[in-house]
Amino acid sequence: MSFVFRSFLPLHNLIGFGAGDYVELALAGLLVGLVVTHARLAEHARRLAACTGLCMLILAILPVVLRLALLPQSPVPTPSGSDDFAHLLAADTLLHFRLANPPHPLHEFFETVFVLQEPSYSSIFPIGQSLMLAIGGMFGQPWVGVVLSVALLCALCYWMLRAWVTPGWALLGGFLAVIEFGPLRYWMNTYWGGAAAAIGGCLVFGSLPRLRTEGRVRDAALLGAGLCIELLARPFESVLLLAAVALYLPMIRNRLLKAAPVVVLAVLPAVGLTLLQNKQATGSWTALPYVLSRYQYGVPATFTFQPNPTPHRELTTDQQLDYDAQKAMHDQAGTYWERLATRARFYRFYFLAPLYLALPFFLLSLREFRFIWVALTLLIFVLGTNFYPYFYPHYVAAVTCLFVLVSIVGLERLSRLTLRGHPAGQEAAAMIIVLCLAQFIFWYGFHLFANTNESIAMRQYETWDFVNHGDPGGRIAINNRLAQAPGKQLVLVHYWPRHLFDEWVHNAAAIDQARVVWALDRGADENEKLLHYYSDRTAWLLEPDARPPRLTPYQP
Repeated sequence: MSFVFRSFLPLHNLIGFGAGDYVELALAGLLVGLVVTHARLAEHARRLAACTGLCMLILAILPVVLRLALLPQSPVPTPSGSDDFAHLLAADTLLHFRLANPPHPLHEFFETVFVLQEPSYSSIFPIGQSLMLAIGGMFGQPWVGVVLSVALLCALCYWMLRAWVTPGWALLGGFLAVIEFGPLRYWMNTYWGGAAAAIGGCLVFGSLPRLRTEGRVRDAALLGAGLCIELLARPFESVLLLAAVALYLPMIRNRLLKAAPVVVLAVLPAVGLTLLQNKQATGSWTALPYVLSRYQYGVPATFTFQPNPTPHRELTTDQQLDYDAQKAMHDQAGTYWERLATRARFYRFYFLAPLYLALPFFLLSLREFRFIWVALTLLIFVLGTNFYPYFYPHYVAAVTCLFVLVSIVGLERLSRLTLRGHPAGQEAAAMIIVLCLAQFIFWYGFHLFANTNESIAMRQYETWDFVNHGDPGGRIAINNRLAQAPGKQLVLVHYWPRHLFDEWVHNAAAIDQARVVWALDRGADENEKLLHYYSDRTAWLLEPDARPPRLTPYQP
């Protein structure tokens, strides 16, 4: 941010303005500008909001443009965790037109978290998120799929809201989606976000009210497509989503005979893909890779009402540490109600701070059954996912658009409030919207101009923003050095004691064809097998726990 101040803010000036004064002046200018142009802006917004296709296009383009503008300071995210690598492996597997890969003859060197080595070499995750990464991979960069998925989410969030509120409020909800789930959030800056599942939720919650009022075959097909996406992205939460749909059925009972066959036909591809992935990855039509990993490695942890799993194969030191950590989390998760209370803070991801002032006004809408159903659906997801030892916001990504709907309905009800005939509620709602915009502009501007040191210093003041500057973990420097080395490379990763949650052993779907192969350092005697197998590669020793990570030529 000092770059901004030095370049654009004359801090040595006759009137004595400091940096804080300029920030206040900018916000005041924003407020005055909006007040002065309010009527004209409102009229243009109403006209635009009625153009569904144009609005969806704008809302899809906006997060893409905003994130691309950050690339000079915040480049394409570098995969860094087990979740990233497991999803990228699944995407690469799809690009090879497979759902799983044959096991490697020296698979013991490639053991890593969230990846099966036997009976197949495959990711343990369902393929919903990886399908988006695979689409990006077709353009040469999996992150393109992440960006496109967030763009589609923002556009569909507006489309969904059009079935619930007036066009103007729906457009505002679309812009809130851009701010809340766009360029600054982890959904757009990692490879394991929730945009894919959120897209499925938008289709489901946008098609249900349309089925009720119009009953078109297209709406039934979109409902089925939404359920299909959710099943492929989050199988357990798809059960919760089905429960929510079942609660809505009394409101569309006259349409069921026409809609049900279409919905079932739309869901069948997801069922078939899931069964086929099971068969190829685990050898059983009914055994999920996720569940087989739990049996073999003891991770991921089971639901809190189940006993801790016991590993049924030898674990590497890194895998043992990960198992111990997940086991401790499972054992120390507390009671159901304790978890419910402590996890309330995670839902902050779905609401900018000013929106909390509007949320109580959503309660006024509970006189209508459709909004009671919205509240019940959110409750189903909150209570259902509370059985996990861990929790992240993307676990409930399917109801993303419902969180936006709650915000918009709360703002709309607040805007109706009058005090002694004065439209105080309208002014209050407008102020909340301006504050949300100001909050986004401040942090976006910070990430647009801040250097690495400033980003690190300010990170403690951010809540859910997730944009990395510099080279977190030293991965970019290591990758660049390997990219500059001639020929094929073999990297033996040597973890120090107590290494945890920073995975470096990750490989492509076709390991032997990759330019760089990452493998575990299993000691000089065992390593000879791998060195002989890859005799045409330059061997390196990587010590990722050194600071910075140390890459040296391998010495037997």
